[in-house]
Amino acid sequence: MILSGLEIEKRMGKDIIIEPFDKKALNPNSYNLKLHNEMLVYEEHNLDMKKKNEAKLIEIPEDGLWLEPGKLYLGRTHEYTETLNCVPMLEGRSSVGRLGLFIHVTAGFGDVGFKGYWTLEIHCVQPVKIYPYVEVCQIYYHTICGDYIEYKSGKYQNNSGIQPSMLYKDFQ
Repeated sequence: MILSGLEIEKRMGKDIIIEPFDKKALNPNSYNLKLHNEMLVYEEHNLDMKKKNEAKLIEIPEDGLWLEPGKLYLGRTHEYTETLNCVPMLEGRSSVGRLGLFIHVTAGFGDVGFKGYWTLEIHCVQPVKIYPYVEVCQIYYHTICGDYIEYKSGKYQNNSGIQPSMLYKDFQ
């Protein structure tokens, strides 16, 4: 089952941590998360799964940044989250999707026990201007049934910022 917005609020500080938390971002069954003011872009056009692909940090200015089609941008949520005893899920907001902006290409399925910022895989179908700290996605939570092992992966757990792919570590 998906938690209601009221249940998310009730579990805040216990099973669910969202920092900073703003009650105005609470929806009937989700919570809106904001885009931080920094993004990563890969330096090479051709990416190799077996190697660390270098990326450069760009800042989203207050007056906005134009995104180009055919390019992958890695952003992150402004909010730090922790989730226990339920499964976090992330989706782009429909208002953003209606501009042809894909906020989370894949991996919207979180793990019980995840702690950190969500890296957002962003791309657009036509040029679109984005702004820092705009609500671009929403987190929602499923209950979990049965015993489970809490997520503790060293690759992405307890991150402090945008995480490029670390798939290359699986080949080592």
